[in-house]
Amino acid sequence: MAKTTPATLALDKAKIAYELHTYDYDPDAPRVGLQAAESLGVSPDQVLKTLMALVDGKPVCAVLASDQEVAMKKLAAAVGGKSAQMMKPADAERTTGYRVGGVSPFGQKRQVPVVIDQAALDHERVFVNGGQRGLQVRLAPSDLLVALPAKVAILT
Repeated sequence: MAKTTPATLALDKAKIAYELHTYDYDPDAPRVGLQAAESLGVSPDQVLKTLMALVDGKPVCAVLASDQEVAMKKLAAAVGGKSAQMMKPADAERTTGYRVGGVSPFGQKRQVPVVIDQAALDHERVFVNGGQRGLQVRLAPSDLLVALPAKVAILT
């Protein structure tokens, strides 16, 4: 597995301290984030999932705990929109440059608005996808706000 991805390069460029963690990615897992948490031996609320959505037809990235569901109306409101829906997997891959299951909010091919669930900031360290299936970066959640042009909102 490559340990250098557009996500890790973006973190390096932003001078963000992080640790790399790998796990055995299960493509058949019903919920990838929960499988990652179990494989890493950590609570699911410490593993943040990256979801790609469309708000009023425009791409948006939502980052929240892997054991939570995003409230689409709250996501739309966070970026000043009216309605939101999940992006189709092929569109998410085309927009981000990552494969589904390996989508990171860092180093996406096209920068889109990012909204981080407020609860993610309650932890000392969190795991976020490192831009490849089976690769997570562990960092301080406050560093998400340094490395990304992101908003914080209640998304659940």
